[in-house]
Amino acid sequence: MQTILITGAAGDVGTRLRKLLHGAYPRIRISDIRKPADIHSDEEFIAADLSDYRQVEKITAGIDGIVHLGGYSVEGPWETIHKSNIVGCYNLFEAAYRSGVKRVVFASSNHAVGFYPRDRKIGVDVTVRPDSRYGVSKAFGEAVGALYADKHGLRVTCIRIGNVNDRPLDKRRLSIWIKLVRIGLEHPDIRFEIFYGASSNEAGWWDNSNAARFGYRPEYRSEEFRAQAMAEQAKLAADPIGDRFQGGPFCSDEYDANRKG
Repeated sequence: MQTILITGAAGDVGTRLRKLLHGAYPRIRISDIRKPADIHSDEEFIAADLSDYRQVEKITAGIDGIVHLGGYSVEGPWETIHKSNIVGCYNLFEAAYRSGVKRVVFASSNHAVGFYPRDRKIGVDVTVRPDSRYGVSKAFGEAVGALYADKHGLRVTCIRIGNVNDRPLDKRRLSIWIKLVRIGLEHPDIRFEIFYGASSNEAGWWDNSNAARFGYRPEYRSEEFRAQAMAEQAKLAADPIGDRFQGGPFCSDEYDANRKG
């Protein structure tokens, strides 16, 4: 990879990831609807609204690999999700194909499979069971990625993110991210793959052996942070639906208990 593009570069994950990729590739183009405050000397910024195909064509021109973080990052009205995460995602893959981009790393989410119960461990080959309109958009992105990989030869990696935040677990989660992103951009055997953005977790819900096949070796174990995590969990109100399913509050939000048989 000589030149990579990071969409959603002004967002939380984009800002963090850019710091870790700084110096890893000769040229980095970054894009968002708003300009980041901390642009590095080796970064080229081009503003773009992903729902406008012509603007997406401009940011993908001359690019070797894309880390696609752009879009609406939480649950929202369908009109918002559709514009940012459905139309925008399709435009990104179509423009990447037309521009001769070799690889795309798509930021998917565990919310694409959020309605699996917490007592079941799942791999990457299960049927999607999204927990929200946002989750639907991530399942859509994975499907579009598979289409462009199988039909047009793009090399596509979808990473189902757990989460990233400012708690002390941040260093561990960023370590996960940078390793999986670089596998997607660089591994010679990638065609179309789905990984979970997760560290080693014996009690976890996700079987991440597919990522291990491509050399992913997490540095951290979630069990090391169990006491802190349980203390934080104890502060939350009881959520009978969210506590039952892997998607948590995304599942309980707008949940229609009266319609469930």
